[in-house]
Amino acid sequence: MQVDMALLCRFEGVLTQISKIAQHRTFSVSTAAAAIQKMTRVRVVDNSALGNTPYHRPPRVIHVYTKNGVGKVGDKVLLAIKGQKKKALIVGHKMPGACMTPRFDSNNVVLIEENGNPTGTRIKVPVPSHLRGKEGDFSKVLAIAHRFV
Repeated sequence: MQVDMALLCRFEGVLTQISKIAQHRTFSVSTAAAAIQKMTRVRVVDNSALGNTPYHRPPRVIHVYTKNGVGKVGDKVLLAIKGQKKKALIVGHKMPGACMTPRFDSNNVVLIEENGNPTGTRIKVPVPSHLRGKEGDFSKVLAIAHRFV
């Protein structure tokens, strides 16, 4: 009887320790996990030759041209694609953004040249319409887009 009481007290002590640990464990999503950052795999959605020929490695982001290193729709990034470094413009990402902004199935980018002109002549997926109101020179990219969301 006395052994059972000691075992019960020990068991209660273990349970209280587990509950304290569970209460202190919190899950947080930092801003770095909110959108496109370094080493994110992306999908090239224009009809440029570099983005459409198959290759054994997917294009990856190697730099994001923002202050905090997190790219949203309309930000420029530097890609490693087929052993080359190319600039690209983000036109859609998986993570949900602000209210009434579309969420995509993949992280979409459009390849651009150094001066901001798009490499391809057509964009194959819908482009968010709020890109029209953002600051920056997206007029040439919006001109080759045929569908907007």
